Amino acid sequence: MIIGAVMVPHPPLAVHEIGRGEEFKIQDTLNGYRAAMEFIASLKPDTVIVTSPHAVMYRDWFNVSGGKQAYGDFENFRAGNVAFDAAYDEEFTDCLTEKCEEEGFPAGTQYDRDKMLDHGTMVPLYFLNQVFSGYRLVRIGLSGLPLRMHYQLGIYLKEVSEKLGRRTVIIGSGDLSHCQKADGPYGFREQGPEYDRRIMKTMGTAEFSELFRYDSAFLNEAQECGHRSFVIMAGALDGTEVIPHVYSHEATFGVGYGIVTYEIRGRNDRRHFLDAWLEEEKEAQDRKRQKEDIYVQLARKSVESWVSRNRVLKVPEGLPAEMMQKQAGTFVSIHEDGELRGCIGTISACRKNIAEEIIANAVSACSKDPRFNPVTADELPYLEISVDVLSEAEPVSDRSQLDAKKYGVICTLGFRRGLLLPNLEGVDTVDEQIEIACRKAGIDPDEEGIQLERFEVVRHV
Repeated sequence: MIIGAVMVPHPPLAVHEIGRGEEFKIQDTLNGYRAAMEFIASLKPDTVIVTSPHAVMYRDWFNVSGGKQAYGDFENFRAGNVAFDAAYDEEFTDCLTEKCEEEGFPAGTQYDRDKMLDHGTMVPLYFLNQVFSGYRLVRIGLSGLPLRMHYQLGIYLKEVSEKLGRRTVIIGSGDLSHCQKADGPYGFREQGPEYDRRIMKTMGTAEFSELFRYDSAFLNEAQECGHRSFVIMAGALDGTEVIPHVYSHEATFGVGYGIVTYEIRGRNDRRHFLDAWLEEEKEAQDRKRQKEDIYVQLARKSVESWVSRNRVLKVPEGLPAEMMQKQAGTFVSIHEDGELRGCIGTISACRKNIAEEIIANAVSACSKDPRFNPVTADELPYLEISVDVLSEAEPVSDRSQLDAKKYGVICTLGFRRGLLLPNLEGVDTVDEQIEIACRKAGIDPDEEGIQLERFEVVRHV
């Protein structure tokens, strides 16, 4: 069973052999770390789970470190004499992998490729090993999958712990924002201090339902490190009454460090936050669907038909004349929890009308985008879909004729061709737009002879 949890940062500087006196500039963090590790030691856990942003990370898979043991040291931080030999809880990781296979959940030891411990794991162990030993380690990596799936993984960690009768503590390792000072590693962005303020309130009050409400664009702008790590930890505390203790928060070097411990106080069925959020999200998506125009409705029906029945939707009767009589390239974009889930389209018309173009591209977006696994039936209630209908592309002589908000861009060099739609979140300038379009086509943006075209879109939501 989960007997306690801790949220900690992982600055290598906090390790004395690395900081060499500089660590005293974050004395509150050092004090908080020692208090948090003494809390763990008092619980005498059999197993310690560490979720780390710097362990092996895949876009669509949660890596569970496998094997009997692992080694790590701080050689990369000029302190190779500080080393770790960690014994893994192999029974736990095997049981977790089996559980995930049964549930069709993308996590396990199958793709573990880095046996060396990462610093996101070693910094917490450095402090823990000073006050406690004899535990076995489980190391979990993060992924690019939605936040709800990180929380679900935490629930599975809890269930496996209970099944095996393990006294288990989970450490959510992660720094906060990296852009809180002009002289910090990522400079200053206003989202940096805002993220730290919000996350310390969320974690300090244990209102874990708020973790799902952090917009992905905001998280990216804040340059946070540990949010997904904290979400897994929160999932391991699902349905549990906890008492949080906030020990420290600092951003001395422009990076946020926060430390919170969670004392377990039994069961609380009102704290099943994922179930509540999924129901809320489903209702919100139902309301949005009622406002979708006919273009998006057609794309959604196409996705549902393919995912649920593996059938290409037949063109429905009663569609507007424009969809049946006109030809145009279209793009179908699918998002889930604010993250892109698939986007496939055609630059110019490939089928006899817009309706058939949308149907074909919707099927491709949900099943053939090489960046993502195919959409599953469980995801259907939570998908946001948009359709872009493209105008004919026209050549431009230079960048002054482009506008990242108004025009999409096509970059061509020889047989290589890359496209980027207009008015995309996070793409604010023409230079950014061209660079991304070129990269998609494998073109160096600085190469000579790149041909530029522009087009307009009508976006349907």
